[in-house]
Amino acid sequence: MGRWRVRLLCLLVSGVAMAAHAGTLVVMTADSHGHPVSDAVVTIDRPQALAASSTHYIDQKNETFIPYVDVMHPGDSVVFRNSDNTRHHVYSFSPIGAFQFILSPGESSSPVVLSHTGTIALGCNIHDHMIAYLVVTADQAQVTNPQGQARFDDLPVGHYTVTVWHPQLWPGHPQASATVDVPAEGVTPELPFTLRLMPDPRSFVDREHLDY
Repeated sequence: MGRWRVRLLCLLVSGVAMAAHAGTLVVMTADSHGHPVSDAVVTIDRPQALAASSTHYIDQKNETFIPYVDVMHPGDSVVFRNSDNTRHHVYSFSPIGAFQFILSPGESSSPVVLSHTGTIALGCNIHDHMIAYLVVTADQAQVTNPQGQARFDDLPVGHYTVTVWHPQLWPGHPQASATVDVPAEGVTPELPFTLRLMPDPRSFVDREHLDY
C-alpha cells in the first residue's frame, strides 16, 4: 500500500475515533415559575474553534432591538439597521465598545469591530425602552431559544463548567454555574438551570417619545 494511502487511512480512522468520542450537552433554562427562559447566554469553558470573523446585524423594528441578546466572538463586527419609520439613536458606553449612531428610517450603521471580551449594553437615546445586549466571548456560547434550550454538539468527552447569564438576573446575585461530565456519543446529559428574573424592562414604554 502506498505511503499516501496509509496516511489517508490513518486520518479516516482518527476522524471516526474522534466522532465516536464526541458528546452532546443540552442546557435547559426556566424561571422560578417553571416557564422556559429565552435569551439566556449559556457558556462552556472551552474555546470557540477558530473561524473567520463574522458580521452580526441588530435590527430596530417596532421600536425594539432584534435580537435582544446576541453572542459574538472577538474580531466579529456588528451593524445596526433601522427598519422603523422613526429616527433612532443607538449607543453604547461600554469600555470594550463605545459608539453611537443616529439612524434615520432605512439607514444602517457602519460596522463596529469588537476585539475585547465582555458584555455591551445597547440603548436608544430617543426611545428609552429600547435595550439590547452583546456578549463577546472567546469561549463556546449560545443563546437559549424560545423553549429555553441551548445545545452543544460534538464536544470532546470531559468535565465542563457551564455558566448562564441573562440581562434580567437580579444584580448582586452569583452567576448561575454548574459542572457536568460529557460522556461519549449516545448519552446526552440535560443540565437544568432555574433563573430568578426581574420584570422585562422593555415592557415599560415611554409614550412621550414614541414618534420621535
